Amino acid sequence: MIEQTYEKMHEMRLAGMVEAAKEQSENPNMAGLSFEERLALIVDREWERRQTSALRRRLIAARMKETASPEDMDLRIDRGLDRGMLMSLFECGYLSAHTNIIITGPTGVGKTYLACALANKACRMKHDALYARCTKLLGELVMGRADGRYASILKKLTRVELLILDDWGLCPIDQESARDLFEILEERSGRGSNIIVSQQPVSSWYDLIQAPTIADAILDRLVHNSYRLEMKGESMRKRQNPLTKEGQPD
Repeated sequence: MIEQTYEKMHEMRLAGMVEAAKEQSENPNMAGLSFEERLALIVDREWERRQTSALRRRLIAARMKETASPEDMDLRIDRGLDRGMLMSLFECGYLSAHTNIIITGPTGVGKTYLACALANKACRMKHDALYARCTKLLGELVMGRADGRYASILKKLTRVELLILDDWGLCPIDQESARDLFEILEERSGRGSNIIVSQQPVSSWYDLIQAPTIADAILDRLVHNSYRLEMKGESMRKRQNPLTKEGQPD
């Protein structure tokens, strides 16, 4: 009879409860617990399994470039970050306020890692996220127009709670790409948060967008509703490369 019960629980996708129930049946110490206590342990196991599974799905769907987490960040190195602001952002309150984060600084200082760590924490707090490189994303939108996927791509980008746009301004943004960025940001305005990662200082963004009127609209939706993290310091890649040690070629 118990095997039939286990089979029914598997059909109902209650694998965690089955696992916990089997463990209890094999553990004589469980006999001292009340029915309610044993039931609570079984339900807790299923709840934990589902939470872990859901987090794994969110992290996979986020397609992040870096496997990063707040706990792994090395804050001993001075990169110009305000620790108080950083800790506050890791609490993810900016997501409910639909506020943006702008991370700028020279190459290699850990901008992408920080953005992915913020997204990792967001996923752990049950928010969905998506990482995208600007140049690749804009290319996908061009292809989407040609093969009919444009609307579905735009829909996916506007629905996600946290969108990371990396390598912002790596290349000049032409008029068509500027229109696409405006559409994304306009649809997301008041619905989701964006993390913009760029080597270029915010002061140069207007000139990077080759459509002045659209540039005004884009910057209005990004810059005036954002936390700004301006990172500095030596490239972390350079620190990790043995060829850059003292006495070796740079």
